[in-house]
Amino acid sequence: MKRFLDRFVGGPRNPGADTPAEADDEGFFATQFMERPEDFRSTSAWNARGLAVGAHGLDPETGLKLLIKAWGQDALMASLSPDDQRKLLEHLDFVTVPPGRELIAQDEKGDYALIVLEGLVAVDRVQPTGARARLAEAREGDVLGEMSLLDAGARFASCVTLSRVSLAVVTASALDELAIEEPRLGMALMASVARRLSLRMRQLSARLGALLTAG
Repeated sequence: MKRFLDRFVGGPRNPGADTPAEADDEGFFATQFMERPEDFRSTSAWNARGLAVGAHGLDPETGLKLLIKAWGQDALMASLSPDDQRKLLEHLDFVTVPPGRELIAQDEKGDYALIVLEGLVAVDRVQPTGARARLAEAREGDVLGEMSLLDAGARFASCVTLSRVSLAVVTASALDELAIEEPRLGMALMASVARRLSLRMRQLSARLGALLTAG
């Protein structure tokens, strides 16, 4: 979070697989939050990941319409003029990805987040045994990978497309540019991301609380 705040307060800048089966919850709390050693992690920029998953460019105008449709009710996004909204085209990439592709790999470090505009994405936590526990399924308007984008930490989960998806790609460099060139637009974008992160954390907390109570 400090990394994100630094950007907007003038601080330093930082220069085809099958759909996975859902795992049982047995052993969930014993293994879900174990971290692998640092040397097992790798850094993956979107350019490399996009090539690996067969991403194709989506018409920017179409992508922007889908983004406004998904996020248009958010207060700050709704307050932006059409001209301001169009400025997002200079800072975001819009792509489509086929089903069965791993958009984000658990434990890697990445410099991007993905906004789901269309389609369905599985969010799985891979256990040391190799089993996968389904944490969520992301749909229109949901964000993937924002925690690592904000704090530069390792990815908590693996994200795999369950259908053809349309995505908006937000990179760390794009956030840097927005913080300097269009701070109001950058704050509107990040406020929408932060709201969804908060909602997801509340949902996960509720699920964990229910599992603990049931156990």
